[in-house]
Amino acid sequence: MHLASCVWQEKAAGVGMGVGGGRGGECGGGWRRRKVSVKSVASAAGCALNCLVSLVVFSVLDVVDMVLCVVYKVVDYAVEAEWKACYCTAAGARAAHKDVVVGVGVGAPRILGPKVVRLLPPPSPSSSPACCRKMQLEDVSDTLYVRASLLADATKSKPGPGAPALTFSPAVAEMIRGKMDRPPRQAPCWSDCDCKVCHSWSAAPGSASLLYVHVQAPPPAAPTATEDVVFIHGFISSSVFWTETVFPAFSAAARARYRMFAVDLLGFGRSPKPAESLYTLREHVEMIERSVLQRYRLRSFHVVAHSLGSVLALALAVKYPDAVKSLTLLAPPYFPVPESEAGAATQYVMRRVAPRRVWPPIAFGASMACWYEHVSRTICLTICRHHRTWDRLFRIFTRNRVRTFLIEAFMCHTHNAAWHTLHNIICGSAGRMDAYLDVVAAQLSCKVALFHGRDDELLPVECTLAAGARVPRARVTVYDRKDHITIVVGQEELFAAELEAIWRSAAAE
Repeated sequence: MHLASCVWQEKAAGVGMGVGGGRGGECGGGWRRRKVSVKSVASAAGCALNCLVSLVVFSVLDVVDMVLCVVYKVVDYAVEAEWKACYCTAAGARAAHKDVVVGVGVGAPRILGPKVVRLLPPPSPSSSPACCRKMQLEDVSDTLYVRASLLADATKSKPGPGAPALTFSPAVAEMIRGKMDRPPRQAPCWSDCDCKVCHSWSAAPGSASLLYVHVQAPPPAAPTATEDVVFIHGFISSSVFWTETVFPAFSAAARARYRMFAVDLLGFGRSPKPAESLYTLREHVEMIERSVLQRYRLRSFHVVAHSLGSVLALALAVKYPDAVKSLTLLAPPYFPVPESEAGAATQYVMRRVAPRRVWPPIAFGASMACWYEHVSRTICLTICRHHRTWDRLFRIFTRNRVRTFLIEAFMCHTHNAAWHTLHNIICGSAGRMDAYLDVVAAQLSCKVALFHGRDDELLPVECTLAAGARVPRARVTVYDRKDHITIVVGQEELFAAELEAIWRSAAAE
């Protein structure tokens, strides 16, 4: 039997558990105290060991990343005749240059974060290069170029950098400007996969401007009015997270009523992976608008999003407050930033998402992906570029008994896409999440449902509890014995039924 508990039920149970238990006897109480004491000592010893091993491992990775920086520069130049800049070398130039303000927000600039100016290309290839070019501000996260070593953080009285939010060196500005203003590159980088799945977007004319969208529509003779639902996957995933799980689990009535759109986000799955993109929030949202809302003429819709996709879902809801009928968020990456950390909110979120610990393993993986630009590129080179080989080996090893759709989705991206999306969306949204949730709470009337797995080691359940507290009308559900993936995978029919109930309830209001 599956167990799910609502937050308000948990609170009531917690109050009840605090009463009673006073008649256990002195002997029993002493035994329990000794048992708790031994457990506490073991837990403290394990934590200390984890910290010590982590300090050694990540100090080594700091050195390895610097070595890989030089290696990739040489290989990039040898293979592609291009000396590519990177964020770690640009950050090192801070001491040699006077810091400059690239962009300043209004009202709360430290929270809004740094901006860079981008010159948009001409509207058509026939236009003059100097004609019709517009400027726009792009939000970038300072975590791209400010990432203190673990040893440096450990020697500080207060972890994390001071407040680098609004300034960075001309070296960084020049690198980003060059990256964003260069002509679109269709050919993949030597370290990226060029298979038909990963790079199909460059083959067909115009496909580079649209995301891959899986559409499951009701039959033409469906008797009921059709409603639209947009599904947004999480980090290093794709539309198959939905299409291979809950889509087949929906009832016949739901399949006859709802038109469902599952997108591959920019840089993931079968969608475009442009090398010149910074994968900012604006770029992700505009691609969803262009590929789904405008292309299929959606006037009102439900939104279902997982993990990182929750940030994009909130951005869509705030931008289209009258169009969103319901908002369902699974494991949203919401970390309320304390006032003491407000000047460096993105750095605070990065330390929460990637704590630089070797245990649990998922934290170790997140830390390597978030803190080390060149180590993470090496991981992508090893895994993503050769995902077809890994998939074949996995099928042989399991004798084709295990479905591999999650593995395929995990590997179909580039380092450029993953690196920038991780920093510019999850870390860079640190100052926006509060504002988004406040707008949803005060200005939107749509149904809001939040779900989380209690055993989620990537994003703790406190993320969803905090989001629920920010939106009082939200229905918050915590699933027992479920983690970041099994919140959907493994209980597809149950979750599909939950979604159908939310949509029916939204329609009834």
